Amino acid sequence: MREPLEDPLRHHGDVEVGDLLDLAVNVYAGARPDWLQAALSRSLDDVGAYPSPTAAETALAGRHGVAPDRVLATAGAAEAFSLVARLRPWARPVVVHPQFTEPHAALLQAGRTVTEVVLPEPFVLDASLVPDDADLVVVGNPTNPTGVLHPSASLLALVRPGRLVVVDEAFLDAVPGEPGSLVSAGTSGVLVVRSLTKHWSIPGVRAGYAVGDPGLVAELRRGQVPWSVSAQASAAMLACSSTEALVESERRAVEIGEWRAHLEDRLRELGIHHVASSAPFVLARAGDGVHARLRAAGIAVRRADTFPGLGPDWVRIAVRPPAVTDRLVAALAPW
Repeated sequence: MREPLEDPLRHHGDVEVGDLLDLAVNVYAGARPDWLQAALSRSLDDVGAYPSPTAAETALAGRHGVAPDRVLATAGAAEAFSLVARLRPWARPVVVHPQFTEPHAALLQAGRTVTEVVLPEPFVLDASLVPDDADLVVVGNPTNPTGVLHPSASLLALVRPGRLVVVDEAFLDAVPGEPGSLVSAGTSGVLVVRSLTKHWSIPGVRAGYAVGDPGLVAELRRGQVPWSVSAQASAAMLACSSTEALVESERRAVEIGEWRAHLEDRLRELGIHHVASSAPFVLARAGDGVHARLRAAGIAVRRADTFPGLGPDWVRIAVRPPAVTDRLVAALAPW
């Protein structure tokens, strides 16, 4: 029996690791590039002044081919979700589950009543399941923890007059070519949220951003705590928007795909059911008790029963190099 949680929506994989082998946290398992490390180090020279995200927002806009007034730098994607939650007195906010729970938690914290739309396996987005009167809809692409990548047409089917659709693309940079992204589409009524945390191995640097209509971005900016984006986060945004960064980002995405294929092949060999993933993690129905047994074997995977729509027999496994995956498989094999 696993330990009950006081607030499952606020549970994240980082608290599961401790001194265990980490297959719980969805951060790229590799060193930061030298150019990023150098940019972060140089940013320490700027901590004597109040930070400004303007240059970072301009760089991010150039990276995506949009106007700078469509970009809002944030202290991680989590800040963007909190800003959205407090933006308006949402009458019927909808969160499409299973998905990253922080947007749901932020809405509850803002005093909103959340409608859950729980997708059945294989967790493919169906816009008809969302109530017509929803004035806010939040969905992930690819979705955490399922790894399902939704086509842009399915996401655009959610758009309605008077409705804001928030698409969490925190893991799309880990997909080669970033298919289905709406970040450059310029669609009215759509806000795209991104994060640099996972792909660039900088969870300690809260670096995220949102892209949307200039008027919407201006509204969100007015609700932002002054100087919430640190000098280090701005430096990371600048560095990760360069041509050099785009090349490395694609290389990492291809590598992650190779690692994931190895993980999925090994899960199939063990007869463990899992969801076909496009993300740097795989959702597996490994059986109730597997999470605890792996912990006893020194391996942390992410419990998935804290995601609405999933039970204790599901776990989320972070994609790692084959040698690490094989250690997981060796621990799973006797069961």
